[in-house]
Amino acid sequence: MKKICTLLVAFVLVYSCKTDKKKIAEAKKITVEDIDTTTVRKHLYTLASDEMEGRGTGTPGIEKAAQYIEGEFKRIGLKTYDTLNDYRQTFTFTNRRTKKDITAFNVIGVLEGKSKKNEYVVVSGHYDHLGIRKKEGQLDSIYNGADDDASGTTAMMALAEYYAKKNDNERTIIFVAFTGEEMGLIGSTHFGKNVDASKFVAGINIEMIGKQSNFGPKTAWLTGFERSDFGKIIQKNLVGSGYQLFPDPFKKFNLFFRSDNASLARLGIPSHTFSTGPIDVDVHYHKASDEAETLNVSNITETIRAIAIGTESIINGTDTPTRIQLTEKEMGRRKKKKK
Repeated sequence: MKKICTLLVAFVLVYSCKTDKKKIAEAKKITVEDIDTTTVRKHLYTLASDEMEGRGTGTPGIEKAAQYIEGEFKRIGLKTYDTLNDYRQTFTFTNRRTKKDITAFNVIGVLEGKSKKNEYVVVSGHYDHLGIRKKEGQLDSIYNGADDDASGTTAMMALAEYYAKKNDNERTIIFVAFTGEEMGLIGSTHFGKNVDASKFVAGINIEMIGKQSNFGPKTAWLTGFERSDFGKIIQKNLVGSGYQLFPDPFKKFNLFFRSDNASLARLGIPSHTFSTGPIDVDVHYHKASDEAETLNVSNITETIRAIAIGTESIINGTDTPTRIQLTEKEMGRRKKKKK
C-alpha cells in the first residue's frame, strides 16, 4: 500500500510539473501586442538623433547607426548571413557625383526557418539618409531622416525581435538594413547581385510609416499592388484586425521603383514597400526638419503590428505570392536611370 501511495504521489508531482510548464509556455505566448511603443520609440529616437549625423552613406554617422543595429541583432540572437563572419555585407562603390570610392555596408541578420528554411523572406528598411548639408540661412544642417527611413529601419528591428520571440517561422527571414538607398538603391542592388532569386519568396520593405496615411487612421498603402498578389494576401490576413491596406495612391511618383524593393523586384521576387507617408503634402520630406518629434510613435507601432499580421501566412509558408513581371519599357527606364 505504501509503495502504491508513493507512486501515486510521484505521478501527481510529474503531472503537476508538466501542467505548470504548459501554463508557463501559454503565459509567454507572443502576440503583436508585444511590439510596444517603448521599443519603437527607443529605436526611432536613437537612429534619428543628432549623434548619428544624418546617417550619410560612408560617414562616421552611419557607422554609429550600423553599430547600433548590429548590437540589436546580437541581443535578439540573429545569425549572420550566408558566408559572412559578422552582420556586415561590406562593398565599395564609386560616388557618381564626386567620382570617389566609398566603402559601405548593409547590415544583415538571419532567423532560420523550421520546415522551409531554404525559402527566404526579406524584411528590410534603409538606414542611410542625407547626412549633414550646410545651406546658407539654414540653422539646422543635420538631416536626421526620422521618417525617411529611421521609421522603416525601426520596424525591421521590431519585427526581428517579434519573430525571434515567437520562434515559429517556417521560412527563413533575412532582416536587412540597406545602405545607399538615397544614392540610388546602392545597397539593395549589391545585395541582389548575390542571391538565388528562385529561393526568395517575398520582400517586405518598409519606408516612411511615421505619419497617418491619406486613407485615414489604421491604414497603410503598398507600392506595386497590381504587380503580384502580395497585397491581396496582406488584405486577406488583415480582415478583422481593424487595419486596412490600400494600393499606392501616388502613381505619378513611380514609387515602386524608388525604394529598395525594386532591386529584388527586378529579379522577379514579389517585393513591395509598405508606407503611410502622405508624400503629396509632406513638408518634412528630405528636409532637415524630418525629426523624430514630428512623427507619431503610436502610428508606427500600429503599422508594424499590421505588417506582422498581414505577412504571417507568408512567413509561415501558407501563402506564396506570385512573381513580379517587368515590361521591357520598365527595364529600360531603370537601366537608363542607373547611368
